[in-house]
Amino acid sequence: MAEILKPDICVIGAGSGGLSVAAAAAAFGVPVVLVEKGRMGGDCLNTGCVPSKSLIAAARRARVSRSSAAFGIHASDVSIGFEAVHDHVHRVIAEIAPVDSAERFTGLGVRVIKAEARFSAADTVIAGGHEIKARRFVIATGSTPSIPPIPGLDAVPYLTNETVFDLRQCPRHLLVIGGGPIGLELAQAFRRLGSEVTVLEAALPLAKDDPECTAVVLDQLARERIAVRAGVKILRIEHAAGDVRAVLAGPAGEEAIEGSHLLVATGRRPSVTGLDLEKAGIIHDSRGIAVDKRMRSSNRRVYAIGDVAGGLQFTHAANYHAGLVIRHALFRLPVSVNDDIVPRVTFTDPELAHVGLTEMQARQRYKSIRVLRAAFHDNDRATTERERHGHVKIVTTKGGRILGASIVGAEAGELIAPWSLAVTGGMNIRSMAGIVLPYPTRAEAGRRAAIDFFAPSLRNPWLRRTVAFLRKFG
Repeated sequence: MAEILKPDICVIGAGSGGLSVAAAAAAFGVPVVLVEKGRMGGDCLNTGCVPSKSLIAAARRARVSRSSAAFGIHASDVSIGFEAVHDHVHRVIAEIAPVDSAERFTGLGVRVIKAEARFSAADTVIAGGHEIKARRFVIATGSTPSIPPIPGLDAVPYLTNETVFDLRQCPRHLLVIGGGPIGLELAQAFRRLGSEVTVLEAALPLAKDDPECTAVVLDQLARERIAVRAGVKILRIEHAAGDVRAVLAGPAGEEAIEGSHLLVATGRRPSVTGLDLEKAGIIHDSRGIAVDKRMRSSNRRVYAIGDVAGGLQFTHAANYHAGLVIRHALFRLPVSVNDDIVPRVTFTDPELAHVGLTEMQARQRYKSIRVLRAAFHDNDRATTERERHGHVKIVTTKGGRILGASIVGAEAGELIAPWSLAVTGGMNIRSMAGIVLPYPTRAEAGRRAAIDFFAPSLRNPWLRRTVAFLRKFG
């Protein structure tokens, strides 16, 4: 007979969003049940952010070792032990895993059930011999790789982000299908670790980002001899004498590209299989579970957060959603999700970071805007480190309210933080122009862009007359 549990909140999925809800609720003394069928920590810890950034960090060390001559440092030939790189990636996962472990959450007061969850009614979930009747449910099951319907793809071995970090040998020639953030991050990392890399993208690489900024990233990839093919149509995938072959539609007929390994990085789809959402009256489609501004599904007892809600697919977005759910479900506070305040970062080198509206989006919403820029080429810290590629680009209203910021360059993911605060708080550019920053830092480029907002005032004849008048008084 099933054990009946009656917690205040039942969380389905132990990724970043689900763990955040469970930990916060337990901290307030609320009875919580957490159900996870796979590994604690979800995609971010096991197959996403943590392993990919660990691999990128190793690849960056290799790049720095090869390119130190400008500093007067001449390293000998760099030797890469790819199996040791693999071990580094998995050691990092192991070091972080205890923070997300079932043992830790049990210690926090969360009842952890390792089983598959499915709804049997609008107010009931069945999981591992337990019948869970909670006041509220939070679905945080994340997403899985989306595999495109390319003929022949299912007949060849291919990698996704769930399997690529298990490689113990560096691919001789890696073919990457997909020119989004995941595809380009891994393409650059494997190139720096010794692979030949070809990226095949049906549309434009990094299509959601500002074209001025993506051009800087793509230029660097080209310098590193990463072949990025945009606007290609893949007709089929074939075996090729132990390798894999992508057959493309070319201007003069078919064109074939052969590689030793194939990585599919064409986006992700929400993980809803097996949840029996229909039995709970939860509306969903291929994009995920439909939610309102409070992250509630069509079943008012059930929230959906993170990737499964069909919106932004970032760990920090899932954590943001978790905070909204806690405020609404526990404290009955009014909340409303705002995607404009969620930053995004592509961890290529140079990095590409953005928050708020792009220039194109701003022009669609506002009659008049200002666009401010400052290049790292003129930044002293960037010059000392010989990493001057990129720029800061700020979009404001005519009156100076900050609408969005894009940064492409070294450490852009760190530099976007104050601009996230500015966008979230609806700050005026005057605040960023008046801030005192330490010298020399890259952050000064952002302040320089902010100061440029006031450049037209320098040519104002009335202002010049005022200055001239005041000069008469000494």
